[in-house]
Amino acid sequence: MKYKFKKIDVVIVVIMVVIAGFVLYKYGYIPEPEKPDLPDIEFIKDEENRLLTVKSVSDKVFWSDIAIEGNCDKSILGGYIKEGDQIIDCVGTIIIKHKPTDTLLYTYKFAPIPQLPSSPFILGNMRDVSPQDEGVHFNSILNLREWWYYTVIFSEDSDLAGWTATIGFCHMAWGDLRLTFKPDVLVVTLHSPDGKEYGGLINKQRGKILGLFGTKTLEAKSPGVDLKYEDSWASGEAPNWHVHAEDKNIDKENEIIMDLDFFAPSSPFWIHSNRLFDKGEGNIANYIFTGCEVTGEITLNGLKYEVKGVGHHEHSWSLGVLKFAIHGWDWNHITLDNGWNIYFSKFYLTRQRLQTLTSKINPLASLIITTDKGETLTELKDIDITIKNSDKLFLLLKMPSEMKVTAKPDNTQILLKTYNIKLDINILTENAYDKTWKFPTYLGMNIGMNKITGKISWTDDDGDHEIELSGTGTIWNMRKF
Repeated sequence: MKYKFKKIDVVIVVIMVVIAGFVLYKYGYIPEPEKPDLPDIEFIKDEENRLLTVKSVSDKVFWSDIAIEGNCDKSILGGYIKEGDQIIDCVGTIIIKHKPTDTLLYTYKFAPIPQLPSSPFILGNMRDVSPQDEGVHFNSILNLREWWYYTVIFSEDSDLAGWTATIGFCHMAWGDLRLTFKPDVLVVTLHSPDGKEYGGLINKQRGKILGLFGTKTLEAKSPGVDLKYEDSWASGEAPNWHVHAEDKNIDKENEIIMDLDFFAPSSPFWIHSNRLFDKGEGNIANYIFTGCEVTGEITLNGLKYEVKGVGHHEHSWSLGVLKFAIHGWDWNHITLDNGWNIYFSKFYLTRQRLQTLTSKINPLASLIITTDKGETLTELKDIDITIKNSDKLFLLLKMPSEMKVTAKPDNTQILLKTYNIKLDINILTENAYDKTWKFPTYLGMNIGMNKITGKISWTDDDGDHEIELSGTGTIWNMRKF
């Protein structure tokens, strides 16, 4: 016998099952689903250093079960929660929740970070670089000296944490390296925080015959960056460049191959140009991209390292006759621990025979600070430099090993001067490659890593502010007799 169910029968059966289930649950025959336990986690708040540190945790709890909302850095957290784990760089309100139970655990409030006043009214042409500007200029009869310069400080989550790298393609003017007839320069250096040094600098002939005719060692084209120095090269246009560097014939004891991608998140800034409007048409000019995001791979003696960090890219060209006027320079690309970047450079018109010299003797110095990877800039034009310690070079010349830099707005920066900004930093060279050309050239260079400590202060509508500064930089010093 075959039974047929009507739709009403099915509805009645479903209702009866639901009612039966409710009755069984109500009287305890069906237990409630087990809820996850609420973890007992305690944090220590450090307002001064903007940290939340785990003081204790009750059981094995994964960080993936914890939701952290707000402006902070939680990139170093993972796996089980452990005592001593830290949520860093906390700003404003930080909310901590337990995801499985959707429970609010804590709400912490940190003071907002004071905003360093930036330079107002920067004209558009000061931050505009064309592909033609990025390309070669030394093919002009006047522009005989030109450098393309890449530096990077590798971050803590990089395989080479805290290391620095410098790559430079340099077309020196005849006479810069006096009577060497080898004015094409390549720089490939690696420096570690514990004093290890790899790579160096090499200079070669410009042509095969008397240094004048034949294939050039350094080749450059336009538009954009298009460079080749034997097996090393760089190419790209803002905001992206790729740099490939090999240290063949530079460091005979070590093999270095670098492949680095540079991305500039912000527009460049013209440090100098003798042209008022079209900066790239100047015969003396240089610009800087600061706060670049750098990723890539470094092969060191056969071992491969994945790297990332914060970098700078600088491009400079000038008249050959300046070799008679410039007797030295100090270049610094600095990345601070708080995420800020500083560019500092100084050119010397006098031979550095004394232990200390300041910008009152030579005012050709530039200093720029950015708190947001170059989006906004604070240029301080009243700069004073004191060389605190130096190493003897030759013929009474000194190479600086420690310098004190103070800076503030000058009298032309009327609006910025109202904030009473004062920068005071100490730059200590810790690990550097030295290259010296003696008779008859008498020139020395120092390329490497330095450590920065100091402070910056200013006053705004929210009151007085003072921030301690520390960080790492790359440095390039030159001294010439």
